[in-house]
Amino acid sequence: MNLPFFIARRYLLSKRKKNFINVISIISVVAVAIIAASIIIVLSIFNGLGDLLHAINNSFDPEIKIEASLGKSFVVNDELLHKIEGIPGVEIVTQVIEDYAYARYNGANQVVTIKGVSDNFIDQKRIPKESIVEGELMLKKNGVNRALVGYGVKSTLSISLDQDFYPLQLFYVKNAKGGSLDPSKLYAQKSIFPGGVFSIIQNFDESYVIVPLGFAEELLNYGDRRTSLEIKTEPGVNIQDIESSIQAVLGDDYNVLNGEEQHQDLYRVLRLEKLFASVAAILLLMIGSINIYFSLMMLALDKKRDITILAAMGASAGLLKKVFITEGLLIAMIGAISGLLFGAIIVVLQQNFSLVSMGMNSAVVDGYPVKMVFSDFAYVFFVMIIVTILISSRPAELASRFGSVQNL
Repeated sequence: MNLPFFIARRYLLSKRKKNFINVISIISVVAVAIIAASIIIVLSIFNGLGDLLHAINNSFDPEIKIEASLGKSFVVNDELLHKIEGIPGVEIVTQVIEDYAYARYNGANQVVTIKGVSDNFIDQKRIPKESIVEGELMLKKNGVNRALVGYGVKSTLSISLDQDFYPLQLFYVKNAKGGSLDPSKLYAQKSIFPGGVFSIIQNFDESYVIVPLGFAEELLNYGDRRTSLEIKTEPGVNIQDIESSIQAVLGDDYNVLNGEEQHQDLYRVLRLEKLFASVAAILLLMIGSINIYFSLMMLALDKKRDITILAAMGASAGLLKKVFITEGLLIAMIGAISGLLFGAIIVVLQQNFSLVSMGMNSAVVDGYPVKMVFSDFAYVFFVMIIVTILISSRPAELASRFGSVQNL
């Protein structure tokens, strides 16, 4: 058996003598366990929030989105569409015109986001049928344009799909020439009947009205210009490879964005928050290690007689150092492993039983989203080991000096 480990284990687990040092050691183990469990729970929450954001955004956002690198819109013609559709792995290319408009319905008013889409938008299946809470998933009925409105828009404007007396009126402010006194030249106006109501997520439901591309083109006066092209890829292909191929074909005049890049600011903030949480974790682990430091210092003083005996028997200063560093590692490992297991149990319970709710009736999920990642466990464990080795060096050095004095 490894001699430093044998001696350190005896010091930590011996039942022959229980004193204040043993109490401090137990407190150190408990402190490390609580801190390790807390860190795993916090990091798991960040992981869960990240996955939830991806799931929410991916339910409405395209797999790949093409925008102009400069300006709000760009010209779309058959040549450009053929270039994109000819790239292996591209299944559907949907043309999009998106802008703000003023909506009015039976006396109620609201600013909305108009999203004009080509007919193949339905084929992308980004709005599943179960998300249609009223009406039908359609943009045309018997050749007549219809709108898909978010549930929040429907509630704000009190839209009723059961009657066709009141159309949804949409107004768009024009870039009118200065000095014009004709109010009709200040804005464009078109009417459309709602055909369905969707409910995906509050952010989309409260602002979006989806209409046929031709309707948006006339209302917003975009002509052959589009604000974006939305791409659906074939099943099983690598989206990053398709993204790179599209960018190579289109050049630097266009931005080709995958799902995460479409909300890069949001995900960047989430990553920064997790980074700060990780830094805070290191500080907490250092605070927890202070108990280990004092425990080892007092143990070195208490075991001074044992140390001198070991030195007299031929134990080197290096061996004495290893004994106390091993003692600190035992405390840290027992506490860290116990804490990681306890944290994992809490996360599993949260995943299955939603012990802690979001506290909002309109929340997307009932409980806080959590997700365990192995790298988080490895991170906490190895940081604890490294901090413990550093913090144990001083007590180990003190113990080795006791042995050196005896040798003199």
